[in-house]
Amino acid sequence: MVVKVGFIKLGNLGTSQVIDLLLDEIAAREGIAVRVFGTGAKMGKDEAGSTKHFKEWKPDFAVMISPNANAPGPTAARELWKDIPTIVVSDGPTKKDDRQKFEDAGFGYIILPVDPLIGAKREFLDPVEMVSFNTDAAKVLAVCGAIRLVQEAIDNVIDQVASGNSPLELPKILGKPEKCVESAGFANPYAKAKALAALHIATKVAEIDFPACFVLKEVEQVVITAAAGHEAMRAAAKLADEAREIEKANDSVLRKPHAKAGHLLSKTKLLEKPQ
Repeated sequence: MVVKVGFIKLGNLGTSQVIDLLLDEIAAREGIAVRVFGTGAKMGKDEAGSTKHFKEWKPDFAVMISPNANAPGPTAARELWKDIPTIVVSDGPTKKDDRQKFEDAGFGYIILPVDPLIGAKREFLDPVEMVSFNTDAAKVLAVCGAIRLVQEAIDNVIDQVASGNSPLELPKILGKPEKCVESAGFANPYAKAKALAALHIATKVAEIDFPACFVLKEVEQVVITAAAGHEAMRAAAKLADEAREIEKANDSVLRKPHAKAGHLLSKTKLLEKPQ
């Protein structure tokens, strides 16, 4: 049996860049097929409406990733996909009542407040700055556990489909820093502390950048505030690097590659074979 996983990307988060690649990192996994429908940087109702064409591929389940899942575009897209098991991946909403509405409507969710809002103002952001920020975000998300949290949650649903489970039990995860860092599997407590600090900083980046994007009007205030958010993201990426370097020095980096059949293997010593 081949499990068909459809990824719908509305706009962009740090996780958006890699989410469809997490299931088959060396392109050797059997038993799954992945397709992606993306709308670029925009995530409005027009873009949401276009996702209906992707349903023709008939995925077994879908993963819908966007900033602010309660925005009009992602909300409209969910209406189109409510007849197919769908996991919402986003940086918000974080409030319990809002997440309960997803559950009541039959959607799974992985909410990642650690995936930060970019300083999206023309006075500050150009393509180079955008890529630099997203590189820093990806470093924190990967090294500090958020990426593995997402990957293992999606793998769990793939296993359910392959086993013939119905209905599917979709994830209901609020990926706060403390939860994400547990997925990273750090052996050294100083490394874990640095990673946790990086994740906490990442959650604050959105709080810094939000006024720059939506509140402040004076050019100087906008630019300085957005730049501050990006500097915070850069500091978080440095902490993530330091955390991984500690694990490397101890030869204790946890690696969990996919076997050809799709299950996860594991190793911590660089020169050992994953089992």
